[in-house]
Amino acid sequence: MNRMPTPHKDHSLNLAPASVGDYRELARKRLPRQLFDYVDGGSFGEYTLSANRDDLRDIRLRQRVLRDVSEMSLSTTVMGQELSMPVLLAPVGFGGMLARRAEVQVARAAERAGIVFCESTLSICAIEEVAQAVQRPFWFQLYVMKDRSYAEDLISRVKAVGCTTLILTVDLPVIGRRYRDGRNGLGGGISAIGIMKQKLDFARHPSWARDVALGGRPLTFGNLERALPDAKVPQDFQRWVDGQFDPSVTWDDLEWLRSHWDGKIALKGILDADDAREAAARGVDAIIVSNHGGRQLDDVPSTIRALPAIVDAIDGRIEVLMDGGIRSGLDVVKALSLGARACLVGRPWAYAVAARGEKGVDHVLRIIREEIRVTLGLTGITNVRDLNRSALVDP
Repeated sequence: MNRMPTPHKDHSLNLAPASVGDYRELARKRLPRQLFDYVDGGSFGEYTLSANRDDLRDIRLRQRVLRDVSEMSLSTTVMGQELSMPVLLAPVGFGGMLARRAEVQVARAAERAGIVFCESTLSICAIEEVAQAVQRPFWFQLYVMKDRSYAEDLISRVKAVGCTTLILTVDLPVIGRRYRDGRNGLGGGISAIGIMKQKLDFARHPSWARDVALGGRPLTFGNLERALPDAKVPQDFQRWVDGQFDPSVTWDDLEWLRSHWDGKIALKGILDADDAREAAARGVDAIIVSNHGGRQLDDVPSTIRALPAIVDAIDGRIEVLMDGGIRSGLDVVKALSLGARACLVGRPWAYAVAARGEKGVDHVLRIIREEIRVTLGLTGITNVRDLNRSALVDP
């Protein structure tokens, strides 16, 4: 088992970050370009990536006054699991490339904050390593592969460590065209000159090299050790994806999943009301309104724009969560006002762990919590469970 990670120190930071945006800038400075662009970028022209943020900014909250907001409650439940605030940490592939054994650090931060961490199939740290670091159950995000035995093996391991919920990602029958990754050679297909540029880029980021490239080994996909026993990160990944990600998965495969998993199931990647109705009819426990952070099909609606119609279509039959564009507590309040039960955040924790390790994730979660509290107080609402469209101007 790998040694437990410790938060790295960055003496180049003169001012404490005050927002998720500040952490993004710190991560940009600390990470090699191909890794920062992998986290920060989207597909095609990145229009949906931008729309996720722009459309959230366009929503206006109602300011209400002379209401007693001396006591507030931010807690909620998602699929029966208590959360101290309506936020979960989304699955992020390659997370362990951002900081030393990053998934372990992030899972510990989530546990301290009283929320849930969702481990990615494509994490660097194996689920067993994460499970040894925490006491509370975490969730696991699953991709269905052509060779079902890989997925079945993962499900058995997820059961063994006590995970309560599987997130099945359904918006990735093929990989979106992510041009930043292509330019940076992420996933292979890079020239000799490109490889030289990568090495120079790594050399320009010595703190990352010490913390991750040297101190964070083994840099392999811990959850896919049987599928990729000799793979390195990330060059061998594209080859495996091309051969194993299954574009033939349909709604009927939910029956296969249920035959191997008796816990909660959430479908991540729902963006259409008809698909939401089908998910509810198929008996899943929740859906996550998501466009993969703008990383799959470009020019689709932002998640906040898609959310209201999906909430109306579901009509309370199953829980609705939202992922995409969330960068602050204000964003969380807006999403809950439009019917989301809670929000998943991915890039905020990725920026934070890259910039300041575990302490950075702790801080970002405190920032978001305080922003939710302040936003509730200024809208005259004392409980996140009471949020609805009446909290918005022209919802």
